[in-house]
Amino acid sequence: MSRKQRKMLCRIIVAAVVWAAGFLLKHIFNTEERFGTEGIILLVIFTASYLIIGWDILWKAIRNIAHGQVFDENFLMAIASIGAMIVGEYDEGCAVILLYQIGELFQSVAVGRSRKSISDMMDINPEYANLEVEGEAVRTDPNEVAAGDIIVIKPGERIPLDGEIISGSSALNTAALTGESALRDVTVGDEVISGCINTDGLLRVKVSRPYSDSTVAKILELVENSSENKAKTENFITRFARVYTPVVVIGAVLLAVVPPLFTGDWAAWIYKALTFLVVSCPCALVISVPLSYFGGIGGASKCGIMVKGANYLEALSNAQTYVFDKTGTLTKGSFSVSEIHPANGVTESALLEMCAGAESGSNHPIALSIVDAAKQRGIVPAAENAREIAGFGVTAEVGGKEVSVGNIRFMRKLGAECAEAESTGTVVHCAADGGYAGYIVISDEIKDGAKSAIAGLKKLGAAKTVMLTGDRKATGEAVAAAVGIDECHTELLPDGKVALVEKLYSEKPEKSTLVFVGDGMNDAPALARADVGIAMGALGSGAAIEAADIVLMNDNIENLPAAVKIARKTHAIVMQNIIFAITVKVLIMALTTVGIGNMWAAVFADVGVAIIAILNAMRAMRIKRAQ
Repeated sequence: MSRKQRKMLCRIIVAAVVWAAGFLLKHIFNTEERFGTEGIILLVIFTASYLIIGWDILWKAIRNIAHGQVFDENFLMAIASIGAMIVGEYDEGCAVILLYQIGELFQSVAVGRSRKSISDMMDINPEYANLEVEGEAVRTDPNEVAAGDIIVIKPGERIPLDGEIISGSSALNTAALTGESALRDVTVGDEVISGCINTDGLLRVKVSRPYSDSTVAKILELVENSSENKAKTENFITRFARVYTPVVVIGAVLLAVVPPLFTGDWAAWIYKALTFLVVSCPCALVISVPLSYFGGIGGASKCGIMVKGANYLEALSNAQTYVFDKTGTLTKGSFSVSEIHPANGVTESALLEMCAGAESGSNHPIALSIVDAAKQRGIVPAAENAREIAGFGVTAEVGGKEVSVGNIRFMRKLGAECAEAESTGTVVHCAADGGYAGYIVISDEIKDGAKSAIAGLKKLGAAKTVMLTGDRKATGEAVAAAVGIDECHTELLPDGKVALVEKLYSEKPEKSTLVFVGDGMNDAPALARADVGIAMGALGSGAAIEAADIVLMNDNIENLPAAVKIARKTHAIVMQNIIFAITVKVLIMALTTVGIGNMWAAVFADVGVAIIAILNAMRAMRIKRAQ
């Protein structure tokens, strides 16, 4: 507990002891006389207990009324409890406020627990960076370190900024970012990202980007803003409470005034009206619904699934159409050159040199694989005036020739005659000075968990799974068949992907949502168009964190079914709480109106239901981590 919570617990204990003493004396005195000595003693004791535990409720009610916020739970509790005291039900009036404060403490502790898994994420925020200055490590604010600076990370320290290791090797604990317990081995040349913990070796890292653009900064921004994106259900409950509370207050006033005009029994009907007010307090709904979603987001974060808001969690719970990018999502994206097919008298080395030269300025995985293959053969790629042609490929001057490298559509556009390659894999064609020079085949491996992930989604009721790729038909269909995708569309330009997402969106089942899963770098338009955009985090992909609504930080496609399960479990808990709370409250209200219910039943309908709803909401945090 926090200091404030412990202080409240002490107040509750003291007030409860005083209340118990008064309750005991009431039964010892066994008197209905309110203004005799015994009645005054009881009034003093119960008033003391009331003020110990309820003074802040009275103050909040007065302050909120002064600011125009009349109809809230503080107002309801203050009126109901004071009214009960006035009509002589001292013990019940005091018990209402005492039990209400117990419920509030319970809620505070529950919210603290649900926040913990997310607040733990805030611990990734680095307090300092060891900046290397003239051979010495100087402790510096991470915000003051620039790209290109050298920092030193000692064993046990958290990596403060993204960068590349220039000396040393170690094993990194990435659990705070990915939820994975296994350590990640790194050495010279490897990229490291902020937020991970260096477990053993001393590392010197060249910073690649400033702190404001680092992985940690982007994740912290995501976490801080997640509570702003409320689910439709959450917004509905907020609007419902604003209308519901004034209505029930008016109902209570009518209950206190109208029947006594005919019966003359003012005390009994005022008591019923006060009971009605206690029952009507919407605490269970207002507290448990956002708490459920917050717990779901926290539980997801334990699995390395970052959700940017409750609205995305709610939308995911209704998903039935799943659309996937291929490269980096269903496949590993770790390409390697598997075949080289020169044409028209060009040698393998010359073809590889031209392709590598043209692609040398690109960071695309396919381009990097060609450059790596050239370097392995001792070929140093060099090019001038490189230019990208969106959706087709690149052109550059290599060895005095105008080289064009890209897909078969590019070759046909250039008028370079070539046949469709029969190889399975990504085919990169090459033309030099307008003449066809041959093609290179790049192979990619299917991710280990891709097939089981698709199967898991189908078990969860997925109506349709679709793969969209710019790759060739043979390659795309081979991957789709291997992982169990229902529908495959190939050879797509970026705008073609968006057009197909639009089409699939119009065809999805009514009241369901469409999910697009991509690598977060070149799929931003499709991610934005889908109801829920999910990106493979790739452990450090800032683009993925920015583009998507949900990020699988450990890059594990098998966590996708887990995310859907979390979303559905959370939504189910929300609906359970709404139905349970409204049913109990309506029942007790009806019983109170006909004279069966009393203040103790009202306290259960308010505090009891709230506590049960909170306990149910906390189940959203108990998520079995995806393996």
